[in-house]
Amino acid sequence: MSRCALLFAALLGAGLAAPALAETYVSPVARAALLELYTSEGCSSCPPADRWLSSLLDDPRLWQQLVPVAFHVDYWDSLGWPDRFAATGYAARQHAHVAAGVLPLAYTPGVVLDGREWRGWRAARVPLPDAASAAGVLRLERRGERVDARFVPAVAAPALELNLVRLGFGLESAVGAGENAGRRLRHDFVVLGWTRVALQADGEDWRATLALPGTAQAAARQALAAWVAAPGDPRPRQAVGGWLVP
Repeated sequence: MSRCALLFAALLGAGLAAPALAETYVSPVARAALLELYTSEGCSSCPPADRWLSSLLDDPRLWQQLVPVAFHVDYWDSLGWPDRFAATGYAARQHAHVAAGVLPLAYTPGVVLDGREWRGWRAARVPLPDAASAAGVLRLERRGERVDARFVPAVAAPALELNLVRLGFGLESAVGAGENAGRRLRHDFVVLGWTRVALQADGEDWRATLALPGTAQAAARQALAAWVAAPGDPRPRQAVGGWLVP
């Protein structure tokens, strides 16, 4: 065996892995719509909203024009069924929408579309922003557990934040107590982990490097979604998403 072959075999034996291939997610220039559902497994009114959100899997506008996410809140847990997907931080985000005047109160199922309350989800197709409204390009590059984000805005801003979430799909729970006792619930677009960081100005660009949000719940099918907003502003500047390669 040649010396080069021996070296190659030694490297394989040492378990050295090839560098992770990058996954890239790029938004359009026109603003994509961010759709937030606030829901809970402890709420008997929520399963119809969960099923409606799952129907968006077949929407041809998914990820490039429409980015749906489902935040499970924890304020229903006291009725006997702790929602395993819920987190206090998710409920806090909904309460921040109340404080900002987006919602009249924290309720489920509650839908926020592009930073505004939207009650038409039962009967209407999700309306999109004007295609002529240039927002800028949000680009994410994921390598393993690291994500590099770059946003080139169409309109200058003094400060911007990046929200990054990991989403789970095809998740099921056999509910044993509370308002949905005895039911088997299925969920998609579930926020399993959420990270928010300040973007740093780099000329006309805004950049950040961060870890992919971790999760305590397993999901065979996952996606990544992100949006950019000014600090304290519920209205997203731009959003993008896409499937995660296992």
